[in-house]
Amino acid sequence: MIKTYQNYLIRLFVNKILIVSLVFFSLIVILSVFEEINFFKELDVNFLFPFFMTLLNLPSTLFEIFPFIFLISTQFFFLDLINKNELEVLKINGLGNLKIIKILFFTSFFLGILLIAIYYNFSSKLKFIYLDLKNNHSTDNKYLAVVTENGLWIKDEVEDAIYIINANKIQSHYLRDVLITEFDKNFDLVRTIEATEVDIEDTNWIIVNPIISKDNQTQKQKENIIITTHFNQEKIEGLFRSLSSLNIIELIKLYKDYESLGYDTIDVEFHLHKVFSFPVFLSVMTLFAAIIMLNIKRNKPIIFHIILGVFLSVLIYYFYYLFSLFGKSEKIPLYLSVWLPLFLLSIFTFIGLIRINEK
Repeated sequence: MIKTYQNYLIRLFVNKILIVSLVFFSLIVILSVFEEINFFKELDVNFLFPFFMTLLNLPSTLFEIFPFIFLISTQFFFLDLINKNELEVLKINGLGNLKIIKILFFTSFFLGILLIAIYYNFSSKLKFIYLDLKNNHSTDNKYLAVVTENGLWIKDEVEDAIYIINANKIQSHYLRDVLITEFDKNFDLVRTIEATEVDIEDTNWIIVNPIISKDNQTQKQKENIIITTHFNQEKIEGLFRSLSSLNIIELIKLYKDYESLGYDTIDVEFHLHKVFSFPVFLSVMTLFAAIIMLNIKRNKPIIFHIILGVFLSVLIYYFYYLFSLFGKSEKIPLYLSVWLPLFLLSIFTFIGLIRINEK
Protein backbone atom coordinates (compact mmCIF):
# COMPACT_ATOMS: atom_id res chain seq x y z
CA MET A 1 0.00 0.00 0.00
CA ILE A 2 1.32 3.44 -0.92
CA LYS A 3 2.09 5.46 2.20
CA THR A 4 0.45 8.85 2.68
CA TYR A 5 3.64 10.84 2.03
CA GLN A 6 4.38 8.81 -1.12
CA ASN A 7 0.88 9.40 -2.40
CA TYR A 8 1.22 13.13 -1.71
CA LEU A 9 4.58 13.44 -3.48
CA ILE A 10 3.43 11.43 -6.50
CA ARG A 11 0.25 13.51 -6.84
CA LEU A 12 2.22 16.74 -6.52
CA PHE A 13 4.74 15.61 -9.16
CA VAL A 14 2.06 14.46 -11.61
CA ASN A 15 0.19 17.72 -11.05
CA LYS A 16 3.32 19.72 -11.98
CA ILE A 17 3.78 17.59 -15.11
CA LEU A 18 0.19 18.27 -16.17
CA ILE A 19 0.52 22.02 -15.59
CA VAL A 20 3.82 22.32 -17.48
CA SER A 21 2.44 20.11 -20.27
CA LEU A 22 -0.56 22.42 -20.57
CA VAL A 23 1.74 25.44 -20.88
CA PHE A 24 3.74 23.74 -23.65
CA PHE A 25 0.50 22.58 -25.25
CA SER A 26 -0.65 26.20 -25.49
CA LEU A 27 2.69 27.38 -26.86
CA ILE A 28 2.73 24.67 -29.53
CA VAL A 29 -0.83 25.53 -30.59
CA ILE A 30 0.03 29.23 -30.93
CA LEU A 31 3.21 28.58 -32.91
CA SER A 32 1.86 25.77 -35.10
CA VAL A 33 -1.49 27.26 -36.07
CA PHE A 34 0.18 30.12 -37.96
CA GLU A 35 2.22 27.64 -39.96
CA GLU A 36 -0.92 25.67 -40.86
CA ILE A 37 -2.83 28.84 -41.78
CA ASN A 38 0.02 29.83 -44.07
CA PHE A 39 -0.03 26.38 -45.72
CA PHE A 40 -3.79 26.38 -46.35
CA LYS A 41 -4.26 30.08 -47.08
CA GLU A 42 -4.63 29.53 -50.85
CA LEU A 43 -6.67 26.33 -50.59
CA ASP A 44 -10.42 26.01 -50.38
CA VAL A 45 -10.82 24.70 -46.82
CA ASN A 46 -12.94 25.63 -43.83
CA PHE A 47 -11.32 28.33 -41.69
CA LEU A 48 -11.26 25.91 -38.73
CA PHE A 49 -9.37 23.27 -40.70
CA PRO A 50 -5.86 24.66 -39.86
CA PHE A 51 -6.77 24.49 -36.16
CA PHE A 52 -7.90 20.89 -36.61
CA MET A 53 -4.62 20.03 -38.34
CA THR A 54 -2.68 21.68 -35.52
CA LEU A 55 -4.45 19.51 -32.95
CA LEU A 56 -3.69 16.36 -34.97
CA ASN A 57 0.01 17.14 -35.05
CA LEU A 58 0.26 18.45 -31.50
CA PRO A 59 0.45 15.12 -29.54
CA SER A 60 3.42 13.97 -31.61
CA THR A 61 5.25 17.26 -31.07
CA LEU A 62 4.48 17.14 -27.35
CA PHE A 63 5.90 13.60 -27.12
CA GLU A 64 9.24 14.85 -28.45
CA ILE A 65 9.58 17.43 -25.68
CA PHE A 66 8.31 15.33 -22.74
CA PRO A 67 11.86 14.84 -21.37
CA PHE A 68 12.21 18.61 -21.02
CA ILE A 69 8.70 18.87 -19.58
CA PHE A 70 9.76 16.38 -16.88
CA LEU A 71 12.91 18.41 -16.19
CA ILE A 72 11.01 21.67 -15.69
CA SER A 73 8.21 19.91 -13.77
CA THR A 74 10.79 18.53 -11.33
CA GLN A 75 12.09 22.05 -10.79
CA PHE A 76 8.62 23.33 -9.91
CA PHE A 77 8.00 20.26 -7.73
CA PHE A 78 10.98 21.14 -5.53
CA LEU A 79 10.15 24.86 -5.62
CA ASP A 80 6.74 23.99 -4.18
CA LEU A 81 8.27 21.89 -1.40
CA ILE A 82 10.90 24.54 -0.62
CA ASN A 83 8.46 27.48 -0.55
CA LYS A 84 6.15 25.61 1.83
CA ASN A 85 9.09 24.42 3.98
CA GLU A 86 7.90 20.87 3.39
CA LEU A 87 11.41 19.51 2.72
CA GLU A 88 12.31 20.18 6.34
CA VAL A 89 9.05 18.66 7.57
CA LEU A 90 9.69 15.51 5.52
CA LYS A 91 13.27 15.28 6.84
CA ILE A 92 12.06 15.52 10.43
CA ASN A 93 9.74 12.60 9.73
CA GLY A 94 12.61 10.49 8.34
CA LEU A 95 12.12 11.17 4.62
CA GLY A 96 15.46 12.39 3.28
CA ASN A 97 16.22 13.83 -0.12
CA LEU A 98 17.38 10.45 -1.43
CA LYS A 99 14.00 8.86 -0.71
CA ILE A 100 12.16 11.73 -2.43
CA ILE A 101 14.40 11.37 -5.48
CA LYS A 102 13.79 7.62 -5.50
CA ILE A 103 10.02 8.19 -5.57
CA LEU A 104 10.37 10.67 -8.45
CA PHE A 105 12.67 8.34 -10.38
CA PHE A 106 10.31 5.37 -10.32
CA THR A 107 7.27 7.57 -10.96
CA SER A 108 8.97 8.99 -14.06
CA PHE A 109 9.96 5.52 -15.26
CA PHE A 110 6.42 4.20 -14.82
CA LEU A 111 4.93 7.24 -16.58
CA GLY A 112 7.45 6.72 -19.39
CA ILE A 113 6.23 3.16 -19.93
CA LEU A 114 2.62 4.38 -20.00
CA LEU A 115 3.50 7.13 -22.47
CA ILE A 116 5.12 4.60 -24.82
CA ALA A 117 2.41 1.96 -24.49
CA ILE A 118 -0.59 4.29 -24.78
CA TYR A 119 0.25 7.87 -25.64
CA TYR A 120 2.87 7.19 -28.32
CA ASN A 121 0.64 4.81 -30.28
CA PHE A 122 -2.21 7.32 -30.02
CA SER A 123 -0.04 10.25 -31.17
CA SER A 124 1.44 8.25 -34.07
CA LYS A 125 -2.07 7.48 -35.34
CA LEU A 126 -3.00 11.17 -35.25
CA LYS A 127 0.30 12.03 -36.96
CA PHE A 128 -0.50 9.54 -39.73
CA ILE A 129 -3.92 11.15 -40.26
CA TYR A 130 -2.26 14.59 -40.22
CA LEU A 131 0.28 13.64 -42.90
CA ASP A 132 -2.38 11.91 -45.00
CA LEU A 133 -4.67 14.94 -44.96
CA LYS A 134 -1.80 17.30 -45.69
CA ASN A 135 -0.70 15.20 -48.64
CA ASN A 136 -4.25 15.21 -50.00
CA HIS A 137 -4.24 19.01 -49.94
CA SER A 138 -0.74 19.45 -51.33
CA THR A 139 -0.16 20.47 -54.92
CA ASP A 140 1.90 17.37 -55.74
CA ASN A 141 -0.34 14.57 -54.44
CA LYS A 142 -0.59 12.73 -57.76
CA TYR A 143 2.14 10.37 -56.64
CA LEU A 144 2.78 8.10 -53.70
CA ALA A 145 5.45 5.66 -52.54
CA VAL A 146 5.39 2.79 -50.06
CA VAL A 147 7.76 0.07 -48.93
CA THR A 148 6.34 -3.43 -48.49
CA GLU A 149 7.73 -6.95 -48.21
CA ASN A 150 7.57 -7.00 -52.04
CA GLY A 151 9.91 -4.03 -52.37
CA LEU A 152 9.48 -0.36 -53.20
CA TRP A 153 6.24 0.67 -54.96
CA ILE A 154 5.78 4.06 -56.59
CA LYS A 155 2.77 5.56 -58.37
CA ASP A 156 3.69 8.64 -60.37
CA GLU A 157 1.73 10.83 -62.79
CA VAL A 158 3.66 12.98 -65.23
CA GLU A 159 1.64 14.90 -67.83
CA ASP A 160 -0.39 12.21 -69.67
CA ALA A 161 1.62 9.24 -68.41
CA ILE A 162 0.93 7.22 -65.26
CA TYR A 163 3.71 4.98 -63.94
CA ILE A 164 3.44 2.09 -61.52
CA ILE A 165 7.00 1.24 -60.47
CA ASN A 166 8.25 -1.71 -58.44
CA ALA A 167 11.89 -2.22 -57.38
CA ASN A 168 13.32 -5.05 -55.29
CA LYS A 169 16.23 -3.09 -53.85
CA ILE A 170 17.67 0.40 -53.41
CA GLN A 171 21.46 0.76 -53.49
CA SER A 172 22.87 4.29 -53.33
CA HIS A 173 21.22 6.17 -56.24
CA TYR A 174 20.20 3.01 -58.08
CA LEU A 175 17.03 0.95 -58.10
CA ARG A 176 17.64 -2.75 -58.72
CA ASP A 177 15.40 -5.29 -60.48
CA VAL A 178 12.85 -2.75 -61.65
CA LEU A 179 9.49 -3.19 -63.37
CA ILE A 180 7.83 -0.04 -64.73
CA THR A 181 4.27 -0.24 -66.03
CA GLU A 182 3.20 2.79 -68.04
CA PHE A 183 -0.46 3.76 -68.59
CA ASP A 184 -2.10 6.65 -70.38
CA LYS A 185 -4.41 9.08 -68.57
CA ASN A 186 -7.36 6.67 -69.12
CA PHE A 187 -5.36 3.91 -67.46
CA ASP A 188 -4.92 1.96 -70.70
CA LEU A 189 -1.67 0.01 -70.82
CA VAL A 190 1.02 1.66 -72.97
CA ARG A 191 4.10 -0.46 -72.24
CA THR A 192 6.09 -2.25 -69.56
CA ILE A 193 9.78 -1.69 -68.96
CA GLU A 194 12.05 -4.15 -67.16
CA ALA A 195 15.60 -3.35 -66.08
CA THR A 196 18.17 -4.67 -63.66
CA GLU A 197 19.37 -1.14 -62.90
CA VAL A 198 17.86 2.38 -62.94
CA ASP A 199 19.81 5.51 -62.04
CA ILE A 200 17.58 7.78 -59.92
CA GLU A 201 20.14 10.44 -58.97
CA ASP A 202 17.80 13.09 -60.39
CA THR A 203 14.20 13.16 -61.64
CA ASN A 204 15.26 12.11 -65.15
CA TRP A 205 15.71 8.40 -64.56
CA ILE A 206 18.28 6.58 -66.68
CA ILE A 207 17.05 3.04 -67.40
CA VAL A 208 20.02 0.83 -68.22
CA ASN A 209 19.58 -1.75 -71.04
CA PRO A 210 15.79 -2.00 -70.64
CA ILE A 211 13.52 -4.75 -71.92
CA ILE A 212 10.39 -3.08 -73.34
CA SER A 213 7.10 -4.90 -73.93
CA LYS A 214 4.60 -3.08 -76.12
CA ASP A 215 1.72 -4.32 -78.31
CA ASN A 216 2.52 -7.95 -77.42
CA GLN A 217 6.11 -7.53 -78.60
CA THR A 218 9.19 -7.65 -76.38
CA GLN A 219 12.47 -6.03 -77.32
CA LYS A 220 15.74 -5.57 -75.45
CA GLN A 221 17.24 -2.10 -75.94
CA LYS A 222 21.01 -1.80 -76.28
CA GLU A 223 20.87 1.87 -75.40
CA ASN A 224 19.69 3.44 -72.19
CA ILE A 225 16.38 5.29 -72.15
CA ILE A 226 15.22 8.15 -69.94
CA ILE A 227 11.84 8.75 -68.29
CA THR A 228 10.89 11.86 -66.31
CA THR A 229 9.36 11.44 -62.83
CA HIS A 230 8.69 13.48 -59.72
CA PHE A 231 11.20 11.36 -57.79
CA ASN A 232 14.93 11.28 -57.26
CA GLN A 233 17.14 9.62 -54.65
CA GLU A 234 16.77 12.46 -52.13
CA LYS A 235 12.98 12.61 -52.42
CA ILE A 236 12.54 8.85 -52.07
CA GLU A 237 14.71 8.83 -48.96
CA GLY A 238 12.75 11.76 -47.52
CA LEU A 239 9.38 10.04 -48.00
CA PHE A 240 10.20 7.42 -45.38
CA ARG A 241 11.40 9.69 -42.59
CA SER A 242 8.04 10.50 -41.00
CA LEU A 243 8.65 7.74 -38.50
CA SER A 244 6.64 9.44 -35.76
CA SER A 245 3.49 8.50 -37.72
CA LEU A 246 4.15 4.78 -37.12
CA ASN A 247 3.48 2.87 -33.91
CA ILE A 248 6.04 0.45 -32.48
CA ILE A 249 4.70 -2.63 -34.29
CA GLU A 250 4.67 -0.72 -37.60
CA LEU A 251 8.21 0.51 -36.99
CA ILE A 252 9.47 -3.03 -36.44
CA LYS A 253 7.68 -4.19 -39.60
CA LEU A 254 9.13 -1.26 -41.54
CA TYR A 255 12.61 -2.17 -40.31
CA LYS A 256 12.18 -5.72 -41.65
CA ASP A 257 10.81 -4.40 -44.95
CA TYR A 258 13.79 -2.05 -45.30
CA GLU A 259 16.18 -4.93 -44.66
CA SER A 260 14.54 -7.11 -47.29
CA LEU A 261 14.65 -4.18 -49.73
CA GLY A 262 18.29 -3.40 -49.01
CA TYR A 263 17.26 0.10 -47.96
CA ASP A 264 19.20 2.02 -45.29
CA THR A 265 17.71 1.11 -41.87
CA ILE A 266 19.67 3.66 -39.80
CA ASP A 267 16.78 6.12 -39.33
CA VAL A 268 14.36 3.36 -38.28
CA GLU A 269 16.88 1.78 -35.88
CA PHE A 270 17.65 5.16 -34.35
CA HIS A 271 13.95 5.94 -33.87
CA LEU A 272 13.29 2.55 -32.26
CA HIS A 273 16.20 3.05 -29.84
CA LYS A 274 14.81 6.49 -28.96
CA VAL A 275 11.37 5.04 -28.23
CA PHE A 276 12.69 2.13 -26.15
CA SER A 277 15.02 4.42 -24.16
CA PHE A 278 12.22 6.91 -23.46
CA PRO A 279 11.34 5.77 -19.88
CA VAL A 280 15.04 5.87 -18.96
CA PHE A 281 15.41 9.30 -20.53
CA LEU A 282 12.49 10.69 -18.51
CA SER A 283 13.85 9.18 -15.29
CA VAL A 284 17.36 10.52 -15.85
CA MET A 285 16.02 14.00 -16.67
CA THR A 286 14.02 13.93 -13.45
CA LEU A 287 17.10 12.89 -11.46
CA PHE A 288 19.19 15.55 -13.19
CA ALA A 289 16.71 18.32 -12.35
CA ALA A 290 16.40 17.09 -8.75
CA ILE A 291 20.18 17.18 -8.27
CA ILE A 292 20.35 20.69 -9.71
CA MET A 293 17.52 21.94 -7.49
CA LEU A 294 19.01 20.49 -4.31
CA ASN A 295 22.46 21.93 -5.01
CA ILE A 296 21.59 25.57 -5.69
CA LYS A 297 20.66 28.30 -3.21
CA ARG A 298 17.02 28.25 -2.22
CA ASN A 299 16.39 31.99 -2.32
CA LYS A 300 16.53 32.27 -6.12
CA PRO A 301 13.49 33.88 -7.82
CA ILE A 302 11.19 31.74 -9.94
CA ILE A 303 12.32 33.45 -13.17
CA PHE A 304 15.84 32.16 -12.46
CA HIS A 305 14.55 28.58 -12.36
CA ILE A 306 12.53 29.04 -15.56
CA ILE A 307 15.59 30.39 -17.41
CA LEU A 308 17.75 27.63 -15.93
CA GLY A 309 15.26 24.97 -17.02
CA VAL A 310 15.08 26.31 -20.58
CA PHE A 311 18.89 26.64 -20.76
CA LEU A 312 19.45 23.08 -19.54
CA SER A 313 16.83 21.77 -21.95
CA VAL A 314 18.52 23.45 -24.92
CA LEU A 315 21.95 22.26 -23.75
CA ILE A 316 20.81 18.63 -23.40
CA TYR A 317 18.94 18.78 -26.71
CA TYR A 318 22.09 19.77 -28.61
CA PHE A 319 24.11 17.24 -26.61
CA TYR A 320 21.76 14.50 -27.85
CA TYR A 321 21.66 15.99 -31.33
CA LEU A 322 25.46 15.83 -31.58
CA PHE A 323 25.48 12.14 -30.68
CA SER A 324 22.64 11.43 -33.11
CA LEU A 325 24.73 12.94 -35.92
CA PHE A 326 27.64 10.68 -34.96
CA GLY A 327 25.32 7.66 -34.99
CA LYS A 328 23.60 8.42 -38.29
CA SER A 329 26.94 9.11 -39.97
CA GLU A 330 28.14 5.76 -38.52
CA LYS A 331 31.10 7.36 -36.74
CA ILE A 332 29.95 5.52 -33.62
CA PRO A 333 27.62 2.49 -33.31
CA LEU A 334 23.99 3.51 -33.65
CA TYR A 335 22.89 2.17 -30.26
CA LEU A 336 25.67 4.18 -28.59
CA SER A 337 24.39 7.40 -30.16
CA VAL A 338 21.17 6.96 -28.14
CA TRP A 339 22.34 5.24 -24.99
CA LEU A 340 25.77 6.85 -24.41
CA PRO A 341 24.35 10.37 -23.73
CA LEU A 342 21.97 8.78 -21.23
CA PHE A 343 24.87 6.94 -19.60
CA LEU A 344 27.00 10.11 -19.33
CA LEU A 345 24.06 12.09 -17.93
CA SER A 346 23.40 9.28 -15.44
CA ILE A 347 27.02 9.36 -14.23
CA PHE A 348 26.70 13.09 -13.58
CA THR A 349 23.47 12.61 -11.62
CA PHE A 350 24.83 9.68 -9.58
CA ILE A 351 27.86 11.77 -8.60
CA GLY A 352 25.41 14.43 -7.48
CA LEU A 353 23.61 11.89 -5.28
CA ILE A 354 26.64 11.67 -2.97
CA ARG A 355 25.77 13.24 0.38
CA ILE A 356 22.49 14.46 -1.13
CA ASN A 357 20.69 14.01 2.19
CA GLU A 358 22.90 16.74 3.69
CA LYS A 359 21.59 19.34 1.22
